[in-house]
Amino acid sequence: MSAMHGRPALFRSAAFTALGALLLASCGGGGGGGTPTPGPTPTPTPTPTPTGVYTPPAAEALSVAEVQQILANAIAEAQARGLPSMIAVTDRVGNVLAVYRMTGARATATTSAAPNGDSIDAQNVTFPAEAGAIAKALTGAYLSSGGNAFSTRTASQIVQEHFPPAPTTAGLESGPLFGVQFSQLPCSDLSARFGAAGAAALIGPKRSPLGLAADPGGLPLYKKGVLVGGIGVMGDGDYGSDPNILDTDSDAEEYIALAGTRGFEAPAGITADRITIDGTSLRFSDAAYGGLKTSGGASFASLGASAGGLIAVTGYANAAVVAGTAYGSEASGIRPATAGEFSNPDAFVLTDGGGANRFPIRAGTDGASNSAPLTAAEVRALLEEAFAVMSRARAQIRRPLDSRAQVSISIVDTNGAVLGLVRAPDAPIFGTDVSLQKARTATFFSGSAAGAELSANASADVRHFVPAMRGFLNDPSALTGNHAFADRSGGNLSRPYFPDGEVGRPNGPLSRPIAQFNPFSTGLQSALIIGNIGAHLAYVSGASATDTPQRCTTLPDVAAGRNRLQNGIQIFPGSVPIYRGGRLVGGIGVSGDGIDQDDMISFLGAHNGGARVGGIGNASPDIRADRIVVRLPDGATVRLRYVNCPFAPFLDTAQQNVCDGL
Repeated sequence: MSAMHGRPALFRSAAFTALGALLLASCGGGGGGGTPTPGPTPTPTPTPTPTGVYTPPAAEALSVAEVQQILANAIAEAQARGLPSMIAVTDRVGNVLAVYRMTGARATATTSAAPNGDSIDAQNVTFPAEAGAIAKALTGAYLSSGGNAFSTRTASQIVQEHFPPAPTTAGLESGPLFGVQFSQLPCSDLSARFGAAGAAALIGPKRSPLGLAADPGGLPLYKKGVLVGGIGVMGDGDYGSDPNILDTDSDAEEYIALAGTRGFEAPAGITADRITIDGTSLRFSDAAYGGLKTSGGASFASLGASAGGLIAVTGYANAAVVAGTAYGSEASGIRPATAGEFSNPDAFVLTDGGGANRFPIRAGTDGASNSAPLTAAEVRALLEEAFAVMSRARAQIRRPLDSRAQVSISIVDTNGAVLGLVRAPDAPIFGTDVSLQKARTATFFSGSAAGAELSANASADVRHFVPAMRGFLNDPSALTGNHAFADRSGGNLSRPYFPDGEVGRPNGPLSRPIAQFNPFSTGLQSALIIGNIGAHLAYVSGASATDTPQRCTTLPDVAAGRNRLQNGIQIFPGSVPIYRGGRLVGGIGVSGDGIDQDDMISFLGAHNGGARVGGIGNASPDIRADRIVVRLPDGATVRLRYVNCPFAPFLDTAQQNVCDGL
């Protein structure tokens, strides 16, 4: 894929050439762990029937009048600040409830250029401003839950090359959710699309036109303390991120969004600034209610035509205000599982709006290339045991303290086909798509076909990552299935510094060099799907009548109409491959809490599920990626990581080092 220079062009054609490829996944750090494949268990001990330990969110949704009130308050603040804007409101599962274009609002916005001016992937790209507003609203809704309220400013803090991002933090490792911006993609095969007929019309999670946003101006919306959606504002034409958390910005878009939350504020006890990671408090908003120029109570009905109007957005919304859908209802596409669908009474599943589970537990589909695919009973055991680990685990990102972790869990076979997906009742929505990305990423990079499929890609940019990987590891056989890669392992190799955060070191072989890096170009991850994003933005703008297909990447098909990475890859921790003896049979991905918690749930879920049914489990320690030692140009050596489990992670025991020796 060619780099682009000079003025930003709408949907830079070279930057959006379809790319196929993949990336190892995950944020670095942490010690190794894993379990040899257990032998058969003659008489498995039945898992006790679980009892519920979670309280599902109350059924709340925004009414048409409430959406109008949110818009009116935001519009009034934008008028007071002299910044005509695009304003979008969504519900919790991503349905766009309204998009309002103020008179005089900029029609387009542009992503940040590469630091060295050699822009590539999604850097320095101009796109319809309404797409930015929708992405921001979705981000505020998707990253939040009843236990945490995150914003696009929070997202900015956790996706950059150092955490926290600031001029004084050079040398610290990258953000814990490095790469999450390339999730919820418009091409994802998991995400639902606007315009479906009948019962499927309002199901989520819906896709985002740009993935998740890191540009301030997106906030969650709460009603009676229950998460019901998000608001996003795009007005200044600059779609980027905040590189310095040491100062306090006066960001007009963030103030406009904050005004829209009046009466729908996030509970003060769960906002991001109440949550710490590695001793650092997260950021929620640099805007404060005391700094607003308006007092609320604006009237939508009183807005004249001169103020602007509701607009239709191709692929997302009609020119109207619609009511939100209550999360947890059948209509929302995410509801409690029935006893026949999953044994744990706390589990939620994704549905088609008409009662059917979209991802029911099933056996592997890869029998043509795998002599012993996962059985449905094995998939069920893996999911049940991972869910049980989650239910005991202390959450990292939820308040109050000592809340239970709540995540999404996905299982795939070696073709990337979904064999089962379950969620905790209040798990953040973003983790649904991400858990599937993680499961597919670990499975793909642990498989024998990864190098060949990437090398056959039409994009020279994608193809170059294969020799880069083999040269960096000094292993001509890399990407042929000789090692088991967890998302943490691949993430080590996907950072602009290797080791992660160490200034002056080379970039990982799956990353862009630091001089070219920003969150809009991470390396192989972004190269794989940039063609899909470009095609979709052209469709949204009206420049093309054809949308991107509901399958990401241009990897070759492994089954009719399906490749191994249909929603892209992910490069922060929370997945492991699954083996039967020495044969790869699938992967498990987890997302929705701290990255160490995600690692632990996937790793122990694979171990405990395998021990329960016999014959399957984690990779043997001798093939795990933490056996790979990289020699740097100065002679120093660095060992890759596999998983990192938190200390004393459970609420019901003081046990420590729960993954050691497995």
